[in-house]
Amino acid sequence: AFKENHGRRGGFCTYGFLMASTDLLERNPRPSETEIRQGLSGNICRCTGYVNIVRSVDAAASTMSATGTATA
Repeated sequence: AFKENHGRRGGFCTYGFLMASTDLLERNPRPSETEIRQGLSGNICRCTGYVNIVRSVDAAASTMSATGTATA
């Protein structure tokens, strides 16, 4: 989902966002945008405005929900 939604830019912060996203989706499989932003708030990315990162997490949640996948 990060690749398809351009959620990664420079790559330095990507690992932290992926780990935080996985943790968030394990705890809350269908988070709202506000919950996604709160779940990722401990990570800093200087390359983007976070829009594509939030879209990536939302897309992953949708895909996981549709396929019944438990983790990212």
